[in-house]
Amino acid sequence: MNEKGVSSSTSGVVVQVREKKGALRAAIPYMPFPVAVICLFLNTFVPGLGTFISAFTVLCGARTDLPDRHMCCVFWLNIAAAFIQIVTAIVMVGWIMSIFWGMDMVILASYREQAAPQQL
Repeated sequence: MNEKGVSSSTSGVVVQVREKKGALRAAIPYMPFPVAVICLFLNTFVPGLGTFISAFTVLCGARTDLPDRHMCCVFWLNIAAAFIQIVTAIVMVGWIMSIFWGMDMVILASYREQAAPQQL
C-alpha cells in the first residue's frame, strides 16, 4: 500500500481468450489473400458462390481449424455452408451470412499473411 491507501502491485494476471468455433466456421480455409478477396466479392453478389469455390481450396491443401478431420469431410462442410447460404438467400439471411463468411475468409487470409514471415 502506498500513502494514498491504494494497493500498487506490479504483478498482473494474464488472461487468454480462445474463440470456440463451430464445425462450419472452423472449416473456413486459410487461403491466399487475393483468393479470399475474390471469394468475398463473389459471396457479396452471388450468395454461396465464393464459399463453394473456397471448398475446392481445401482439396488443394489449404489449412483449416479442423486438423483432426479428413480433407473430404472439411470439403463437404464447406459445400454444406454454401448450400445453406444459397437456400436461405431468399429471405436475406443467406446473403448476409455469405457476406460475413467472405469477410471471415479475408480475415483468416490476413492472419495467414502475417504468420508466414514468422515461420521462416
